[in-house]
Amino acid sequence: MLTLTGRFVLELCAQTGDILKLGGQSISLLPKLRRHPKRFIEQLSFVGAETVPITIVLSFFVGMVLALQSGYQLQKYGIEDKVGALVGLSIVKELGPVITAIILAARAGAAMATSLGTMVVSEEVDALRSFGINPVEFLAVPRVLACFVALPFLVIVADAVGMSGGAIISNSYIGISFHTYWENLYANVNFKEIFNGIVKGAVFGFLIGAISCRAGLASFGGAEGVGRATTRAVVTSLIAILITDYFITRFLIYFD
Repeated sequence: MLTLTGRFVLELCAQTGDILKLGGQSISLLPKLRRHPKRFIEQLSFVGAETVPITIVLSFFVGMVLALQSGYQLQKYGIEDKVGALVGLSIVKELGPVITAIILAARAGAAMATSLGTMVVSEEVDALRSFGINPVEFLAVPRVLACFVALPFLVIVADAVGMSGGAIISNSYIGISFHTYWENLYANVNFKEIFNGIVKGAVFGFLIGAISCRAGLASFGGAEGVGRATTRAVVTSLIAILITDYFITRFLIYFD
């Protein structure tokens, strides 16, 4: 038991250190990104624009389910007109950033880990080093920055679509007019709540980019190793998102 626990703790610390090291290198190499602006734009399009459709679909249904579940419960107490505030606050504070981050980790994070892992096992990364090119600067920095920039905008899209889905369900099944729904939502959801969710999105995006790139660059063992790296990137990203979400929420509540 002690041996297994010790190995787990050491592995966790080693992985955390590698992720933080890659994140720090990415930040320090940001000024050199101007050498590869096209790579950043390509990654931003892949991470951001191509993730918008699935973000819209999932956020819409999340908002509808949230309104449906909460609306019927609030009806029991005669306060179903408060469903707008409940849906709005739930989405902008938690569900919007977290769901969007999970989507990005499952889609873009996995793709980045697979792409970099394939480059490692096919010795393309070694070829870059032989030409004097820093793999972190050339491969990781554009991806990390793209995730950091794109996720806050995806969170804004998710917030708007999720609240709209809640409005449709509230009007169709709960009997709340659109005017009442949006009026109650506007009265309870302020810019500070929205901004806090966007900050969470930026932090989550940075973590997803750093974790996925680290997993890809650390892969070994051929195709099987690339598969393990992809799985590790997604699982680690999801764990990091939920743990970081708790500490950010705790911090924001403390200074509220």
